[in-house]
Amino acid sequence: MAPPAARLARLSRSVCFSACHRLHSKSLSDEENLKLFGKCNNPNGHGHNYKVIVTVRGEIDPVSGMVINLTDLKEYMQEAIMEPLDHKNLDKDVPYFAEVVSTTENVAVFIWENLKKLLPMGTLYKVKVYETDQNIVVYKGEETISEK
Repeated sequence: MAPPAARLARLSRSVCFSACHRLHSKSLSDEENLKLFGKCNNPNGHGHNYKVIVTVRGEIDPVSGMVINLTDLKEYMQEAIMEPLDHKNLDKDVPYFAEVVSTTENVAVFIWENLKKLLPMGTLYKVKVYETDQNIVVYKGEETISEK
């Protein structure tokens, strides 16, 4: 009897964190920032309860039956997401956002880059960040939009 073919699966895990930020670009004037970002440009900032869903992919190990050990994934997410972001002022407490506008798009990129350093190569598939129930960003590591 032939051995079973390798099966690929995607596994997702979620975490929630709370943080505040101010949408403000150093490349724009105060007037331009206010026009572009509206109330999200409040000088005192504003907060969100973010939800992040991380999806990994890989072969299902025939011995363990897992794509990745969930305990390991939980620890990676703790280090890459919770420790640097939870209960923080993104713009003041996270060095990455000193020069990068703390939009949800850039939060997703930050999380991707952090996780990529920790997870086994090639397993990170998707980072989905809910700023609110209505505002959601999905990032899959793409760097540019290719020309057609």
